[in-house]
Amino acid sequence: MIEAMWFLSKSTPLVSMDILGSNDADLDHKKSLDRLLDLLSMPLYTKSSTNLDQLLNLLDSIVSPLSSLPKRGDKEGKLGKKELDSAAASGKIWVRVPHPLVEQHCVKTLCSILRLESCKDAAFQRVNNIVKRLCRIEANRVSVLKELASVAQGLGMDAVRDLKSLSISLNAAAKLRKESVADAADEANNKSSNCNLPASAVTLSSSSSELKLLRVLQTLNTLCEDTGGGGNSGTSSSRKGGSSDELCSLFKNIELESLWVELTLCLKFVSVLEGVANEDDSEKKDEDAMDERDGEDMEGGGRKKLPSSVAGLLTRFLPAIEAFFVVNASQTESAESATENSPEASAASGNRSLVAIGIDRLVNFVGANKVLLNALLRANPSLLDKGLKAMAQVPQCRPYMDFDVKRQWFKTQVRRLRQSASRRYGSLRLSIRRKHVFEDAYHQLRLRTAEEMRGRLHITFRDEEGVDAGGLSREFFEILAKEMFNPNYALFTSTEDGCTFQPNPNSSFNRDHLSYFRFVGRIVGKAVADGFLLDAHFTRSFYKHMLGVKPTHHDMEAIDPDYYKNLKMILEYNLADIGLDHLTFSTEDHSFGRSRVIDLVPNGRSVSVTEDNKEKYVSLVCQHRMTTSIENQIKAYLDGFYEMVKPELISIFTAKELELLVSGLPDIDIHDLQNNTEYTNFKATDQQIVWFWEVMHSLTRSQKASFLQFVTGSAKVPLEGFSQLQGMRGTQKFSIHKANGSNGALMSAHTCFNALDLPVYDSKEILREKLLYAIAEGQGSFLFA
Repeated sequence: MIEAMWFLSKSTPLVSMDILGSNDADLDHKKSLDRLLDLLSMPLYTKSSTNLDQLLNLLDSIVSPLSSLPKRGDKEGKLGKKELDSAAASGKIWVRVPHPLVEQHCVKTLCSILRLESCKDAAFQRVNNIVKRLCRIEANRVSVLKELASVAQGLGMDAVRDLKSLSISLNAAAKLRKESVADAADEANNKSSNCNLPASAVTLSSSSSELKLLRVLQTLNTLCEDTGGGGNSGTSSSRKGGSSDELCSLFKNIELESLWVELTLCLKFVSVLEGVANEDDSEKKDEDAMDERDGEDMEGGGRKKLPSSVAGLLTRFLPAIEAFFVVNASQTESAESATENSPEASAASGNRSLVAIGIDRLVNFVGANKVLLNALLRANPSLLDKGLKAMAQVPQCRPYMDFDVKRQWFKTQVRRLRQSASRRYGSLRLSIRRKHVFEDAYHQLRLRTAEEMRGRLHITFRDEEGVDAGGLSREFFEILAKEMFNPNYALFTSTEDGCTFQPNPNSSFNRDHLSYFRFVGRIVGKAVADGFLLDAHFTRSFYKHMLGVKPTHHDMEAIDPDYYKNLKMILEYNLADIGLDHLTFSTEDHSFGRSRVIDLVPNGRSVSVTEDNKEKYVSLVCQHRMTTSIENQIKAYLDGFYEMVKPELISIFTAKELELLVSGLPDIDIHDLQNNTEYTNFKATDQQIVWFWEVMHSLTRSQKASFLQFVTGSAKVPLEGFSQLQGMRGTQKFSIHKANGSNGALMSAHTCFNALDLPVYDSKEILREKLLYAIAEGQGSFLFA
């Protein structure tokens, strides 16, 4: 009978409409839909997953017409004469969808299915579909939310019971580890680190209650956010805010505090077992230093990275962790909006400001468990798009993410954009004259759209036979990185140390300077998106502009150390004592042989700087140097940069991390290169190879950079080190091949494969001579030998 009804409802929509709209008086005024829902309470269906799936499949088919009803907040559309005539011409009719009101006890029966052991994945999905469609009717929606909250409360109690039993096992293991460490401490030749009892050695029982709880919470989240998209933006925003208020109230009433306590306790024991934290002092100690760290541990050197087996263990707690994030990181739009005219506004405009419900608890949880959460994200990066997305979206959580985790998420996002663009526009092919790389690239790219520029880059140097399998593109970016700082273009000016650059406030000397800045922004964005490293080091304040972060007076230290010292003196000493009591809210500009006074506030040259307002003066004068005086240049650059890299993607990094993303590691570690080298027809112990590495270790820093440029096409070290050196086949380690030839033959390189052809030389001196000659003369162009 159930199968027959399913077939009829599926093949004939009017059958479903009749069931939804029926009200049989002979059946105690009980609607057909309610009677079908009552069947869910019968043992025939509660104890058999097969029978349950069959009945839910029927119900899902019957309520499918409700999907045509308008979403909450939308108005019901009216049919025009054109639609009616079209239906009549095709022999069809328009039927008004019924609005069935389901009895409260029937909704309770339906939602209680989610707690049954017989409710498998398919059954849960069907229940989810049924309640979503019933919620198109407001009266049903109120009942469904109430009953789902009740189910979540029950599942939360089950999850607490399960986690308590787990915490007992983990606590016992933690105590055993502590005793082992104490015993080892008595032995002079043993170290406590050798006595760790890893958490992966503890047998943990599985439980479905946490997974079911997660699903119910996700359903509640979806139902509260399932609002219409019509109307003006203000109305849409108010709906979203109202939905989040409703969701916050629901989550508060569910009372899951005890579950979070047990989850935190379990993760604490796992941290102790893995040596991440001590049982007696597992609280985070670096809370105050977090804001100042600013990416210090960007390569993870200052943090412990756990083995992959730990990520497998943490998967046991993943449903509870995701449930925690659902409840405490429910997102809504902020009432505040960025000022559109500021340089940082273009970053904020594309990235909605997020407000987290229970944000303090969320940030504290992420901070306390950052090592474990990063291990989870390394093993399953897609979690940043799903259950743990708040770690990337909530600014307060981002500092706790390791740089390699951020970078992997960023690469995934830009890869999607690049693949979409490549399917639509194909590759981006440029024919460049080697002596005019900057001008040719500028003229060929300035009329290209952002989507076209996201395609895969193919470079051809005119009058050269090289085929671009990655090496020519790397060299293209290397040349552009040098040319953008060419003084003849007057685009950038160096800082006092000559190592970093920021926009030149007098760049208007070049009448096309803003167009060039937009081009440079596009080039840097393209390099970052495609994973090419640039020999381009900007000031910290300029990186902050790229991230939409306001620079502070501390950033002036890298631009002009002496000027920064003077500013510190103003802040730390009495103005009269250092002879600066004559200062006003103005500054002098010296350019093109002329001097002029610039007011920092209206009529600032008449406003004196006092002890009460000197902090404001320092802030404004730094703002002028780092922002206001180059505001147009920054805006033009960011316009180009954001075309290639969306602000909401790049903002996950800190200023130091962004510098690393753009320029790579500054030092070349020959030991790392040696450890990640492959040999063809050579062995690591051969005399030629021993000589080769002795010569490499003796090179100067610039010679090492030239060698790397010679064999890979780029003088920059990959972010992950030489183990992740990229070639035309993806990750390709540096390789040395034995080459045929006389003692006087030159060594040659294949940049697309990161390979070096090394002839056999009679002495180390000859090898050194040929190596230096090759790196000095062999990197100017690409020709077939």
